[in-house]
Amino acid sequence: MEVLRPPLIRIGGRVYRKRHIREQPHQHEEEEDFYAGPEDCADEPCDAFVVEETERGYQCAVDIPSPLYKYIIGKKGETKKKIETETRTSIIIPKPGVEGEIVITGQHRNGIISARTRIDVLVESFRKKQPFTHFLSFALNQLAIQEKFLQFKEEVLEKCSNDYGVSSSLFQNPAKLHLTIGTLVLLNEQEIQKAQELLQRCKEDFIDSIAGGKPLTVEVAGVEYMNDDPAMMDVLYAKVHMKDGSNKLQHIADRLTDRFVTSGLMMKEWDRVKLHATVMNTIFRKDPSAEEQSNRSAGKFFKERESFDGRNILKLFENFCFGEVQLNSVYLSQRFSSDSSGYYATSGQLNFS
Repeated sequence: MEVLRPPLIRIGGRVYRKRHIREQPHQHEEEEDFYAGPEDCADEPCDAFVVEETERGYQCAVDIPSPLYKYIIGKKGETKKKIETETRTSIIIPKPGVEGEIVITGQHRNGIISARTRIDVLVESFRKKQPFTHFLSFALNQLAIQEKFLQFKEEVLEKCSNDYGVSSSLFQNPAKLHLTIGTLVLLNEQEIQKAQELLQRCKEDFIDSIAGGKPLTVEVAGVEYMNDDPAMMDVLYAKVHMKDGSNKLQHIADRLTDRFVTSGLMMKEWDRVKLHATVMNTIFRKDPSAEEQSNRSAGKFFKERESFDGRNILKLFENFCFGEVQLNSVYLSQRFSSDSSGYYATSGQLNFS
């Protein structure tokens, strides 16, 4: 990283520079120090958040999920003390595990703004390191699709089980076949509620006009792989497209992603959503209940897992048809969960009709 050209972080329409301090990292986690100078608020005024005047000075309250408190406190309280000292403020944080507001108080308005800005940047940085908790999905586990998937699994094992790494442990749970739109880190009930409300606004704002109040008829057909070498596959997926050849499904997925990224609830990982349904994945080999890793958290894991040779699978099943399905809902699905049907438990949903 160039000292004179530090990376920029955008939060809530404002742009900040992130400055790394060379210091001995803690045993369990690294702490980062951030600085927001006057020029860093060029996109909008630095008083974009509410600072209230009190009898003793000023204060600002901010809602932050309790799992992130520790990053503001730091090891032995060092991060909190550093912010307080350098901004001449006092930061009051609820007890661990107790949801509530973090309150910043001080004699000077600029100090409050500086402390709040540093907390925002810290939280944004460490939020990116949290494993995702929820994801937006289309369910592809209708009975007819499950039956064709089980046929696919049986035939692959019959014809390709001698190929390197191919085994029954690689296959998706048929009850959890799905299309992922994007992953989210929702750390408390307030954030889940915010995601639910945003999903409903998306229905009113653009989905009704795209879908026309009707389910989308899609075809699940053909298989493709994620990485560059078919002899060393990590993921094999089924391709998903609109039956009528239109771009409605892609358009809805992309618009949903853009809206959730803008809200701060989702990180943008790709320019467009890749419409696919995972049918084989090497992460299932170690944990059958696992889901696809988001791009930001999977790097180390991908290096550790054992690939499989999918060349014969591609040759024999390149055009395998899993069937047609009517998509009528977008789900806010909970990771590592199941409902009575075997699909992921739902924290909210948007219905087309």
